[in-house]
Amino acid sequence: MIRVPAEPVGRFSDAWRACVGTGRIELALRRDYQDSLALLRRDIGFRHIRGHGLLSDGMGVHRPYDHEGGRRVHHSFTYVDQVLDAYLELGIRPFLELGFMPSELASGDRTVFWWRGNVTPPRDHREWAALVRATLTHLVDRYGLDEVRTWPVEVWNEPNLPDFWEHADERAYHRLYEITAHTVKDVDAGLQVGGPAISPGADDWLDRFAEFAEHRDVPVDFVSKHAYTSGPAQHVPFGVHQTLAPAAGLLDQFATPRERLKGTRLAGLPVHITEFNSSYRPDNPVHDTAFHAAYLAPVLASGGDLVDSFSYWTFSDMFEEAGVPTALFHGGFGLLTHRQVRKPAYHLYAFMARTGPDLLARGDDHLVTRHPDGRVTVLAWAPVDPTGETPGPDRHVLRLSVPVGGPEVFVRRSTVDEERGNAYTTWRRMGSPRSPKAGQLDVLHEASEPARGHHRLPVREGRAALDLTLARHEVTLVELTPLTDETPPWWDEGRLLGREAS
Repeated sequence: MIRVPAEPVGRFSDAWRACVGTGRIELALRRDYQDSLALLRRDIGFRHIRGHGLLSDGMGVHRPYDHEGGRRVHHSFTYVDQVLDAYLELGIRPFLELGFMPSELASGDRTVFWWRGNVTPPRDHREWAALVRATLTHLVDRYGLDEVRTWPVEVWNEPNLPDFWEHADERAYHRLYEITAHTVKDVDAGLQVGGPAISPGADDWLDRFAEFAEHRDVPVDFVSKHAYTSGPAQHVPFGVHQTLAPAAGLLDQFATPRERLKGTRLAGLPVHITEFNSSYRPDNPVHDTAFHAAYLAPVLASGGDLVDSFSYWTFSDMFEEAGVPTALFHGGFGLLTHRQVRKPAYHLYAFMARTGPDLLARGDDHLVTRHPDGRVTVLAWAPVDPTGETPGPDRHVLRLSVPVGGPEVFVRRSTVDEERGNAYTTWRRMGSPRSPKAGQLDVLHEASEPARGHHRLPVREGRAALDLTLARHEVTLVELTPLTDETPPWWDEGRLLGREAS
């Protein structure tokens, strides 16, 4: 039995909910998107949201025109205002990503994604700077300086990949970053700007980014990168399969920026993992499974020790980089499918939202925290085999001695696994309907409810013995609340049908 310490070993970081990812932000104009985000805000409470496409053509910001024999540019914020108003009304702030390039400003026609985000440098850096200045000035005017100072400004997305930045031209990115960062600071020195938002496997970019920033005296307020653990895509129609490295590989990637930037001017800056997941593909069925929740649990439990935020990519399956999804469950990144069907990973996050600020214990299969009111939470997960060579153990046993107050505790347990809280399993049994009918959607929402149980445990010498047996790929949250029994002395369960007292 594991004896949980009675005194906290530290504060438990909630960096796991500092930010969440989204498909291009233009999607926020849609009802299903806003309904989904409202559900996440209620159950999880993410503070920031980051997505591509703020300056892409679909948002209509950069609007050149000819007038009196010359080219002029009008900056329009009609959609930007609607998107950001929707975010703020839901209680979530933007984590601004500046990109992609408006086609009328782009130096080339190379694009990425089904929705064709332009990934070429600006053909006129002064016009790019004017676009950045106009955008941030508008945001400050509309939302107030104190508010916009809380919105990090990230320059571009994964410039180390030619799919996202033409030729992965590092020198061109540094030039873009320098111009952009100085422009941001010209608007207000208190605005927070950073990068380089690199993908996994390009950590040498961090070294050179630090050298460039110091040599050119360029503003950098935070460092950002991405983390994924999947191998090359094995394509099937409308989907992929991939190998996975152990989830510890994500934590290793989280740790990289601070390790590599020691001794540089960027040492000690906030580090934001602005995208992370197992697979980097929006059509990998692993995202829909209970395996995925159990796989990610240790990352959420420990990632805050390494970075200031790590942003799950993404909150919803409303996501069109590979095209419009062809089925309700299609391997999308989302914690939610379209129509707000919750996946097991959603419940992992919702369970995390019920943990406390005081860290009591943490291990390979558990996280124990305490709330100020004395309530203790135990998040536990069954081990997984990321190689896919085995399905993982049928059962996993965890025994804890938990410090709690009172003579008894009320125990509330919430669970998801292969069978419970798992709409994906139900959908497969239903015949995998691509567009479920209303009645089928009702069944799927019902199936997505976690299993719940309640009982009482005795407390002896300030401790409760908690014995947990977890099913394959189970994630469970157990909440132990000290109770005071207010049952009146005359209550007799045996007299419910009017029998005389024995």
